Amino acid sequence: MTKPTTARDAGERRYARFATGSVGFVERHGLWNAEQRAAADALEETLSGLEFVRVGFGDPHGLMRSKTLTVDAFRTALRNGIDMSPGPFVFDTGHAVGVDFFAPGGGIGIPELTGAGDFLIVPDPLTFKVLPYTEAATGWVIADEYLRDGSAHPLSSRAVLRRQCARAAERGLSYVVGLEVEWYVTRLADAREHGPAAASATAAAAVGGFGVQGEPPAVEPVNSGYQFNLDTFTDGLMHVITPLARALRELGLPLRTVEHESGPGQLEFTFSPMSGLDAADAMLLFRTVAKQVCARLGHHASFMALPRLERFDPSGWHLHQSLFDTAADRNAFVPQEGAALLSDEGLGYVAGLLEHAADIALFAIPTVNGYRRLDEQFSLSPDRVVWSAENRGALVRVLGGPGEESTHLENRIGEPCANPYLYLGSQLAAGLDGIERGLRPGGLAQDPHAPTEAALPRDLAEAVAAMEGSALARDLLGKPLHDCLAQLKRSEVSRFGAWLAGSDPAGPGETTVWEHREYFGAY
Repeated sequence: MTKPTTARDAGERRYARFATGSVGFVERHGLWNAEQRAAADALEETLSGLEFVRVGFGDPHGLMRSKTLTVDAFRTALRNGIDMSPGPFVFDTGHAVGVDFFAPGGGIGIPELTGAGDFLIVPDPLTFKVLPYTEAATGWVIADEYLRDGSAHPLSSRAVLRRQCARAAERGLSYVVGLEVEWYVTRLADAREHGPAAASATAAAAVGGFGVQGEPPAVEPVNSGYQFNLDTFTDGLMHVITPLARALRELGLPLRTVEHESGPGQLEFTFSPMSGLDAADAMLLFRTVAKQVCARLGHHASFMALPRLERFDPSGWHLHQSLFDTAADRNAFVPQEGAALLSDEGLGYVAGLLEHAADIALFAIPTVNGYRRLDEQFSLSPDRVVWSAENRGALVRVLGGPGEESTHLENRIGEPCANPYLYLGSQLAAGLDGIERGLRPGGLAQDPHAPTEAALPRDLAEAVAAMEGSALARDLLGKPLHDCLAQLKRSEVSRFGAWLAGSDPAGPGETTVWEHREYFGAY
């Protein structure tokens, strides 16, 4: 006997037909390939055992923004998409309005943005996961952003990387990426131990220059740090590392190594090589899951480069990358003969990274705080546009000897909270430009910090200016996203400057109260 139809059921079906028409949004606009269609069809058995599904996307800041749907609602959203507010596109990192969405076209040439109009996100079934740590059985899926006419949203970061991967594929190349990410785990402090005085102090510091976000979490270091790779420090954090590592493996992320770095509770996680889009998706998932698992364990995970905590060391995101020649079934960076360090494709890629290093620095270091890593006192972080073999002070480091199949490049510029789609997309765009134009790098640097070499941007303002003047960046992003990102980052720079003007300056290289509140909780 069939289940009786309720008035609510009938109403929901009528609404679905009214909202989407008889043919789903995905089918109507031909948004999926055969692999995605097959993955969507195969989801039904999984969905029957779930209660919720989180559907979201990576915003311009590289943060996952999502809605939690019931499974029944997700079944409809899977093929029809779901409305989202444009808030993540118009708020800067402090949740201050950086883009005037009441201006025609939002001031950046997107009519649908005027008046904060909604857009659609469509789940990519290839990214569907089941979170292994939630209180209710919950799925998690990354979505792509679309306008209502079925075109990719001009502000989609994921679309930026997808276009560059397609560009490489036209040359018979696939982008291969290994993630190496440093980050901090701290212990959440009992609020009772801090009391009203601490709360009043942070509230007073919030006057002027901040956005509207809440206070950063109060934390305590988990160890004293500064015993590099000390096994005892790693062991002392296994009550946090173990459940996180298990969750990442259950989610299909190829976790490779875990180690304790220099600062108190500073960890490094590395992942086995993945294709470019998969690697960016994995980074978005890793950061999201790390924060959620650690919070459940009474700890705080932060990917902020240099928190305002005593004796903390800066963290970096070192991007390992190469190109794979799909027709020849080989690493395109390995010379086929001779004792050269890199093939012609590899040399061209390096030259492209160096030529555009300043113009795309913003995509690797998108925050005020991230540029503290480039201070010359931290000699293992780059500050000059140079390359070298096995030198950790260089911007671009070549790993692997002549003829080694694992030969690849490591770009050491990035901070751990960078938008993965823009970071990877800009690296690939610069490298392909070097290959296509037949560029060649200069000689290997002997001193990676030599003052005679070209300097990287020293702060966020310089990086924004370099990006705004870059033809490659404009072509990479498209004008709407280029303008949007510039406005968001200028808002961030302006608020920081306003705060500095009314505050006692921090010491040289010292993270400010403003930065800690701006980034420590969100990232």
